[in-house]
Amino acid sequence: MTADVVDQTTGAGEPLAADEIRAMRERIDEIDQTLIDLWLERARISQAVGKTRIASGGTRLVLSREREIVERFREALGPDGTQIALMILRAGRGPL
Repeated sequence: MTADVVDQTTGAGEPLAADEIRAMRERIDEIDQTLIDLWLERARISQAVGKTRIASGGTRLVLSREREIVERFREALGPDGTQIALMILRAGRGPL
């Protein structure tokens, strides 16, 4: 492959760059799977917390806890962190 020919799967113009991109993408795929697995585990645990709380006569939600989680994500990730936290919370409790 020369600089004129671009690898169609990576967009790289050099073979070594294409190999490097493939390796990085493999690691990204591993991280993505870990994130998916953790997301599902967190949702299951959160749902169990909610069921336990309701079964004990407690409230469906604890808004102060949700605000704490949203703030933690916002501080760590900026404005996008707020959106991520809201999606995570929704996955754990379902739509309101």
